[in-house]
Amino acid sequence: MDARPPATQLVTFLYTPDLAASRVFYEAVLGLDLALDQGSCLIFSVTREAFLGVCANSATQQDSPGHGRRKGVIVTLVSDEVDAWHDRLRAAGAAIEKPPTYNAEYDIYHVFVRDPAGYLIEIQQFRSPDWPRVGRPSA
Repeated sequence: MDARPPATQLVTFLYTPDLAASRVFYEAVLGLDLALDQGSCLIFSVTREAFLGVCANSATQQDSPGHGRRKGVIVTLVSDEVDAWHDRLRAAGAAIEKPPTYNAEYDIYHVFVRDPAGYLIEIQQFRSPDWPRVGRPSA
């Protein structure tokens, strides 16, 4: 298999019925800095490479990857090479949940895949200039 495309950062997304209460907890109690406010998702910086995202989870939304009511955890690898990741995942026979797509609401380009245990994994490129980017990891 070809060399793995780079992933420079990691975001773990959690879902909450009360985004305001979660914001207070992660900012005031844990002391994390807000890295990006996407409206219905807040992403907090843990380190330059690791982030914790908290997203509103409305009971009126539908279940679907990247949209609507979400459950559990989504692990997101941040990469500028989403299409290369998609090609690698497809070639490996991975269960692609959603092909590469631009999401205007969050200004991201992403692909979703399921791991063997059913966890949702997202490979995502932030298009927002406000995202705290880091360079490629050294080889």
